[in-house]
Amino acid sequence: MASEGLAGALADVLGGGGPRVQSCDSVPAEELVVPVRLRRNVCYVVLAVFLNEQDEVLLIQEAKRECRGSWYLPAGRMEPGETIVEALKREVKEEAGLQCEPLTLLSVEERGPSWVRFVFLARPTGGILKTSKDADAESLQAGWYPRTSLPTPLRAHDILYLVELAAQYCQQASHPLILPQELPCSLVCQRLVATFTSIQTVWVLVGTTGMPHLPITACGFTPMEQRGGMKMAILRLLQECLTLHHLAVETKGLLGLQHLGKDHTDGICLNVLVTVAFRDQGIQNEPPKIRGENFFWWKVVEKDLQSQLLQRLQESSVIPVNR
Repeated sequence: MASEGLAGALADVLGGGGPRVQSCDSVPAEELVVPVRLRRNVCYVVLAVFLNEQDEVLLIQEAKRECRGSWYLPAGRMEPGETIVEALKREVKEEAGLQCEPLTLLSVEERGPSWVRFVFLARPTGGILKTSKDADAESLQAGWYPRTSLPTPLRAHDILYLVELAAQYCQQASHPLILPQELPCSLVCQRLVATFTSIQTVWVLVGTTGMPHLPITACGFTPMEQRGGMKMAILRLLQECLTLHHLAVETKGLLGLQHLGKDHTDGICLNVLVTVAFRDQGIQNEPPKIRGENFFWWKVVEKDLQSQLLQRLQESSVIPVNR
């Protein structure tokens, strides 16, 4: 792929899309990489935050025995064969009685690659709000409550951060509207937009195996990679081509993600914006030296792409990833 092809791929990823995953540049050495399957080795959860014009939040009252009567945001586990958006719409309909439309991903949460939660800002498009007389195994009822005065008890307080994140996004969007791209993927993996910047110049790490491309690292399921979270797969790939002890590596967040869920393709690819910098804060005009022949630094010279990258980096205009 010539620089024009790289520029097109980078533009797609910055726009929330990206090419289909064909292969990985880094895989865990200590385990056999096999396709992931829901209910076997991965669990995906969807969660929706609804805010109306009265600054009220949609909550559901839990029916499950272990948390019966407590309140939470509409959420639940994805089922095999579903897209992420299909799962979100199903859970909201089952728990709140409403049809809905997701507006954007708000955040992605992970406990290692085997458990990932996709948090959306959404809006209702129809249906009838579930009342106590409609109680079933999915929920007891649903209701709108003031954002600053939520009902108690809450099933868990992790939703407080998500509600505030949604409110902040509604007041001032921190990243573009982004929804999952429906492309098949067999693994849990990450496509890196790994950047090095000097004064108004940006370099991006490129893999050379096959056609030049944005590198992809497969997430492992060993205890160490589970405990360390998805950043472990990023560090593994970077360790294969850079000397990291004098470098600072930071995962800024997501530019988008890919998933399909059809035909047993339960994997996901997260497009991750990463910064690489020298720990010595002195001015460095060139990126760190690459070891080996599998990667190189590509200098982004296309002005629009360069300004987009710098803006996303300087404003942290990405979907946050939380552990």
